[in-house]
Amino acid sequence: MASGSVTGSTDSPADTPDTKRPVVTRFAPSPTGFLHIGGARTALFNWLFARHHGGRALLRIEDTDRARSTEEAIDAILDGLDWLGLDYDDPPVFQSQRAERHVAVANRLLDAGHAYKCYATAEELEQMRAEQRAAKKPLRYDGRWRDRDPADAPADAPYVVRLKTPEQGESIIDDAVQGRVKVRNSEIDDYVLLRSDGTPTYMLAVVVDDHDMGVTHVIRGDDHLNNAFRQLPIIHAMNAITGEWAEPIYAHIPLIHGADGAKLSKRHGAMGVDAYRDEMGLLPEAVSNYLLRLGWGYGDREIIDRDEAIALFDLSGVGKSASRFDTKKLANLNGHYMREADDGRLADLAAPRIAALEAGFDAGRDRDLLIQAMPSLKARAKNLDELAQGALFLFRNRPLPMDEKAANLLTDDARQLLVDAHERLLAADVWTSESLEANLKQMAEERELGLGKIAQPLRAALTGQAVSPGIFDVLVLLGREESLARIAAQAPAAGQTDTNR
Repeated sequence: MASGSVTGSTDSPADTPDTKRPVVTRFAPSPTGFLHIGGARTALFNWLFARHHGGRALLRIEDTDRARSTEEAIDAILDGLDWLGLDYDDPPVFQSQRAERHVAVANRLLDAGHAYKCYATAEELEQMRAEQRAAKKPLRYDGRWRDRDPADAPADAPYVVRLKTPEQGESIIDDAVQGRVKVRNSEIDDYVLLRSDGTPTYMLAVVVDDHDMGVTHVIRGDDHLNNAFRQLPIIHAMNAITGEWAEPIYAHIPLIHGADGAKLSKRHGAMGVDAYRDEMGLLPEAVSNYLLRLGWGYGDREIIDRDEAIALFDLSGVGKSASRFDTKKLANLNGHYMREADDGRLADLAAPRIAALEAGFDAGRDRDLLIQAMPSLKARAKNLDELAQGALFLFRNRPLPMDEKAANLLTDDARQLLVDAHERLLAADVWTSESLEANLKQMAEERELGLGKIAQPLRAALTGQAVSPGIFDVLVLLGREESLARIAAQAPAAGQTDTNR
């Protein structure tokens, strides 16, 4: 409806809160599935805007579709919001519990002449639409009962209640993101407020709930822009009756697309927020930072923590164009937050993943070692799975499993170097990364080799992998006895010496 009607710019007072009306935002998901990434961004923008302006952030669960709404989905949404650190100032409002209030507003509109009873049958409406399709006209209710006397209807005939929308002129929204948008009122038909069974429609329930919750700013996806023009007539009609219904400020955010510009789908990363945590092993602060920058900007800043986001966020920074979801950028951002994270916290997050991969790991017994290893492990990990995988060598028993790349490093020449390295390390009086590095560098110089020629077979013998933390850190973390035993296992001649010396 509103497509192609945008004029003006975003430099509008629309995004400036009215000092007489403290800012109130709301996030209103439908619990028919997981909290998807687009919904999470909408939740974040609403939350940040409220916090930035010292206002209130509210949560409404729009569960009027009882056939599709589930407790499991509600729990998933609440869990995802909690994981992202989005707290709310009141308990959640459940729309399904407010039907009586929605019906009362519809009846008030009916009594004041702003709505009417429509007795058109399903067959009549289908014939109407067929004629409109044949004439290539928009499919809209034709107002056949708008001014008709209800007494013309058969006795006890079922009816719906329709809003009497304006027929002349145009409606204007100064959207805080999209700019000024105009729609001819003739494009908006008299839509249903109450179904024939007396239940309220989504369009009515949303407007009533926003008013009753005191919502000042409706921040949502731009696929709802057309809905705003259908919701305004309810607000105007109720304000004409009571003088107490104010228009909210609208801010319709462009949707998220995949990296290829197509509509975001599961192949682009359109999964539930729980999948980013559980399946991808990402940190909430990284996901939050990425969602913030997905359609909002502050200069060239990419790394913006939560406190800074609250200080900086406003609707003027939201762009009009669709954002593109980039999983590589998200992974890199998560790597940054992994390096910044507390070592004990990372150890606790990685522990269940390590236990799932290595039966010999005991979270209680091995936690201290994992924390000690964390500075080396997190430097090269982009997610918790990589962190767990990188830590496995610490907790595996001999004989150490060997991946293919590591096995290929252990040539006959490499194994001879291991024999010599074992001999030197066995004689070492000090077991620190600095002393061990000096010792092996001296060995490399004596043999006129690069240090990597010794370090790589050592890495394979000590970790069973071709990639690991720095080899001197590995030696310290494993300790003298275990390190020498692992080297000896891959250099049998070295086993003839006493590793417990």
